[in-house]
Amino acid sequence: MDPRVVRTRRRLQDALLALARERLLETITVADVAEHAGVNRSSFYQHYTDKESLLADALSAQATLAGADLSELVLADIGEQPPEALLRWFAHLADHAVLYRQALDGAAAPDAAAVMRRWMQEFVADTAQRMGFTESEAGIPLDVFAAGLTWSLLGVAASWLERDPLPAPEVAAGWAWRMLVRRDI
Repeated sequence: MDPRVVRTRRRLQDALLALARERLLETITVADVAEHAGVNRSSFYQHYTDKESLLADALSAQATLAGADLSELVLADIGEQPPEALLRWFAHLADHAVLYRQALDGAAAPDAAAVMRRWMQEFVADTAQRMGFTESEAGIPLDVFAAGLTWSLLGVAASWLERDPLPAPEVAAGWAWRMLVRRDI
């Protein structure tokens, strides 16, 4: 990818994240983001269709930078404790709790929530296939299995983020892990 494109997208992402730390997402306009990033509105629209697609991209980029994009989550060895990748993901959510509350709520950024859900569902499906998941053995279509796990993870995350005070990320990762791997609940 052209370095100028990468640089402009990064500036836009950083601008939105900085503004979202100061005020609610619904009050931030594309013009605000463009001004804060030092670009014009037409440059914004050359890279993103709307604020929600920028938010989804920014959150994904931040998760990747933090090593919290779940790409290292391998469920082949299911133990008692949640894997490090899941712990890093919840720590990342905690670091950006205000923004993730808004994104996962769906009201302020419905497209961002949908993009996060689709990305995670594709990731879960890919991981399940790499681990040998077959629809015939599982008795459930892959897309249904992936959707169920995705909604479970996002549901735990959204409910956890609503708590005040916010429990430690390790607690939330433990809750999610218990839901995903316990067969006796």
